[in-house]
Amino acid sequence: MSNTITPSTGSSAIGRGGAWVLGNRALVRAPIWLYQARLGFLFGSRTLMLEHVGRKSGAKRFVVLEVVGRPASDTYVVASGFGERAQWFRNLIANPQVRVSIAGHRPRAAMARRLPTAEADAVLADYVSRHPRAWASLKNVLENTLGTPISEHDTPLPMVELRLDGRRS
Repeated sequence: MSNTITPSTGSSAIGRGGAWVLGNRALVRAPIWLYQARLGFLFGSRTLMLEHVGRKSGAKRFVVLEVVGRPASDTYVVASGFGERAQWFRNLIANPQVRVSIAGHRPRAAMARRLPTAEADAVLADYVSRHPRAWASLKNVLENTLGTPISEHDTPLPMVELRLDGRRS
């Protein structure tokens, strides 16, 4: 499947450039290599590495994602910038048992749950209030990757809650 980006109306150069970066496999995979080399601490606590299982292949897959919400000490929320077509997102829907690596810590087992729109709206509103400057740039990038405008009400941005189960895996 192609990662063709369809810019939204009124998209900026930053939005188009950011969407291109997200569509560039080598650039997107570089943080995975750093996490696997136990250097995840370089990214701080605003990112995590998600280990999931391919829904068709059954193979281990990895993706590094930004944490957009932290409703509890054992819970992280991430967003799918490519919407429902993102492979990691589709894999989580098929098999919600995952492992999560945060900063320099060992991977921990977790359970994934897609957030209903109302919960995703609340997480997005909180993110926007905590990180207004980041959101000003990120919003345009996400609108370019999704191909649709994003608002804090009825957001088309799929979000997933990752709840750690407390056990090391």
